[in-house]
Amino acid sequence: MAQPPVLSLENLGLQQGGLTVNDGWLFRDLDLHIAPRDRLALIGRNGAGKTTLMKLIAGEIEMDRGKRVIVPGTRVVTLEQEPDFTGCKTLMDYALHGDDAPQQFAVEAIASQIGIDMTRDPKAASGGEKRRAAIARALASEPDVLLLDEPTNHLDLSAIDWLEDWLNRYTGAFVTISHDRTFLTRLTRATIWLDRGALRRKDVGFGGYEAWEEQVYAEVARAAEKLDARLKLEAHWLERGVTARRKRNQGRLEKLWEMRAARAAMINPQGTAKMALASDDSKTKSVITAEHISKTYGDRTVIKDFSLRIQRRDRIGIVGGNSAGKTTLLKMLTGELQPDSGEVTLAKTLSGVMIDQQRSLLSDEKTVREVLAEGGDWIDVRGVRKHIQGYLKEFLFDPGLVEAKIGTLSGGERSRLLLAREFARTSNLLVLDEPTNDLDLETLDLLQEVIADYDGTVLIVSHDRDFLDRTVTVTLGLDGSGTVDIIAGGYADWERKRKDRSQQRAAPKKAAATPPPPPQKKTKLSYKDQRDYDLLPGRIEELEGEIAANEEALADPDLYTADPDRFASLTARLERLRGEKDAAEERWLALAEEVEALEG
Repeated sequence: MAQPPVLSLENLGLQQGGLTVNDGWLFRDLDLHIAPRDRLALIGRNGAGKTTLMKLIAGEIEMDRGKRVIVPGTRVVTLEQEPDFTGCKTLMDYALHGDDAPQQFAVEAIASQIGIDMTRDPKAASGGEKRRAAIARALASEPDVLLLDEPTNHLDLSAIDWLEDWLNRYTGAFVTISHDRTFLTRLTRATIWLDRGALRRKDVGFGGYEAWEEQVYAEVARAAEKLDARLKLEAHWLERGVTARRKRNQGRLEKLWEMRAARAAMINPQGTAKMALASDDSKTKSVITAEHISKTYGDRTVIKDFSLRIQRRDRIGIVGGNSAGKTTLLKMLTGELQPDSGEVTLAKTLSGVMIDQQRSLLSDEKTVREVLAEGGDWIDVRGVRKHIQGYLKEFLFDPGLVEAKIGTLSGGERSRLLLAREFARTSNLLVLDEPTNDLDLETLDLLQEVIADYDGTVLIVSHDRDFLDRTVTVTLGLDGSGTVDIIAGGYADWERKRKDRSQQRAAPKKAAATPPPPPQKKTKLSYKDQRDYDLLPGRIEELEGEIAANEEALADPDLYTADPDRFASLTARLERLRGEKDAAEERWLALAEEVEALEG
């Protein structure tokens, strides 16, 4: 039997200028109920009012209509997207300020687990340190309802893993806004979708959201087709816009797999890129060549004997913990920082665009028109002249925002505007530093599409695991020891390699024995290897078919509630099939490299 809610918003209405829909109402006639153990994903486009709705749930702003009902004694705590450190001399001062501050010992306990020095001056602290301090304050407050606004922004992978583990053990309810698909899929059990002033709820986690979204859009489109011509235009957008973009992205993902396979053929089992590319054609495709580069700060080696040839249209992801050396490696690859030893060679025609996480190009007082077109009506987009309002639509903006001040835009809208500005510039190297911060899921789909179509080379520093899996062909993984893993594939491929390495280290070592005589040089594959080499492509194709069938079954938005046992069984089977397919692909690639060596 369902538990009664601990907090409810009933018949909610809110009027707010600028972002309003429905005759001046941002929200009208909304109902939201939060039960004691709810795990809710709050989904919606940038500017839809997600953060405003969070503030209404927290009781920080008053509604114009309706009522907020909360069980007495319920403690609601918010992890803000942009915490205010004004007047705080240390991060601990921030954590302990206010009448509702947690106990210091509780803050210290969380801080020690998540790895943050709370004596740091906020002015000197990085974005990741400030985010950790805000998390320490929120979690130490012992909330009954926890409101998380982009909790993974600025966090490194180890901190995200820690936060996911904490939330899995958390006994209260939480509502989260996040662009991190992996985070949402692992943690949420229900989805609330804010769309053009309406609020929908589905008791299925984010893993089932996209199938539900398409079902809703299809229903709305069918209804709109029966109405006037204006609504038919909306139906066309729904059918040809959202759904079509997702289908196009599926095609781009297939192309990405092909690019990864081609890149894997250039990387040997030890994870270093082959440098001896003799043909002139290969040389002309190389845009960045790093040969045996190293960098040391004091007694610490940040990058050690690293070599890589980056080619045109490569998509390189750089991952690792804070202070692992990601920024150092990025600066050396782009020529901003010289290595202590080794050499980096850049193509003479290289022209780069850098999009950083500080969004430093945007001033609150400027208008959208001034930022995009320097006050004019037209913008040159990689050599093609476009009207500013049409270009805004390509980046999911209402063309009417052309005169809006930057200060009135949400954090996600600012990030999207910066992407629109920078992608317009002619370049053949794109450097993205945490590009997914503050972006909504629809904009992330758009960003993946733009990156896939970009004709140059892309370097991405990101902690967004799903985004990397959908965009990069090669992952450079840094563990802080100076060694850089070079993996054909995305974050999941690097994580699998790390797990395999950990298991190998943990395996008991056998006692030393007399070394066996050197093996005779192989001239052909063994019978078993040859059989695997011949049969695995067919098995991989079979597995892909089974995976597709399971994914189609899981796409049913009603399955989770109608038959939870079958949902769990299909989910476990899908995970097993994906693991078998990954293992089969790795086995076949290893055999293919062995065949190539024997033939050479």
